[in-house]
Amino acid sequence: MDAVVEYLLTGDPAIRWQVLRALTDASPDEVAAERARVATEGWGARLLAEQAADGRWDGGTYRPGWVDESRPFFDAWTATHFCLQSLAEFGLDPASPEAQRAVALVRDNVRWENNDELYFQGETEPCINGIALTTGAYFGQDAAAIAATILATQHDDGGWNCWAEDAAAPGSFHSTICAIEGLWGWERQIGKQAELTAARLRGEEFLLERGLFRRKSTGVIPDLRITLTSSPVRWFYDILRALDYFRLARPERDDRCAEAVELLRSKRLENGLFRLENDHAGPTLFSMDGEHEGYPSRWVTLRALRVLRWWDV
Repeated sequence: MDAVVEYLLTGDPAIRWQVLRALTDASPDEVAAERARVATEGWGARLLAEQAADGRWDGGTYRPGWVDESRPFFDAWTATHFCLQSLAEFGLDPASPEAQRAVALVRDNVRWENNDELYFQGETEPCINGIALTTGAYFGQDAAAIAATILATQHDDGGWNCWAEDAAAPGSFHSTICAIEGLWGWERQIGKQAELTAARLRGEEFLLERGLFRRKSTGVIPDLRITLTSSPVRWFYDILRALDYFRLARPERDDRCAEAVELLRSKRLENGLFRLENDHAGPTLFSMDGEHEGYPSRWVTLRALRVLRWWDV
């Protein structure tokens, strides 16, 4: 077995089962057995154990309960919204009893601070709604209201923008990737629908027209951070997140991804691993073993290798 794959398989069950599925010839039964461990071991089990009886993590929905909104505040990743996102990224089996219990508590009890709607009804910002739709679709919840809000907030250029409600304003990379991930996941659950598919494809074009990381008008990179690898992604955009999306949404490959692919490839270290280049700072419920900014990352390596495997076929 490849030494890099062997190293990845020494990580958490959340990584191991995805390595087996994406980078080896493991049987479906072997993959499923490893995936089942996410609910009972490692990061998945630790995160599930942090959920309170009221369905929330750390006393809040988008922000933890201890945040004072009247004072300057930076991102925190400990509340319900981002914990659900992490459980989906870990690959917690939606059919497992642990997932069923956790998601039911959220569905029946957790409300948004923004509009007091139940979690799977959504709120107003497209980046938040995109993540909520992704997790709702992943866990088999009725998130139709979120999908409708995302459709209603698409901008004229095909993108989305959390910071500008005027549809004539430019979309943003961050909001757009969240929105199209959500729409793609929702289509996977309910089947293709003309309006949903058209909106998602327009969002994809927004990114592809920009080569995944450049301004459409000038070709300039608007923010060098979008060229840096990160994991977990939270609400942030970067080229690895975009390529991992297009790996699924456009398996036939689009040549407009090529420059981003080669930029990603150039980041591979001599030992075959990839660094975590941009850790989105903020409080977390616990640290993930072996994941540190500036150092080789199993998460980033797994995701980068499956992108390159797709592209190089």
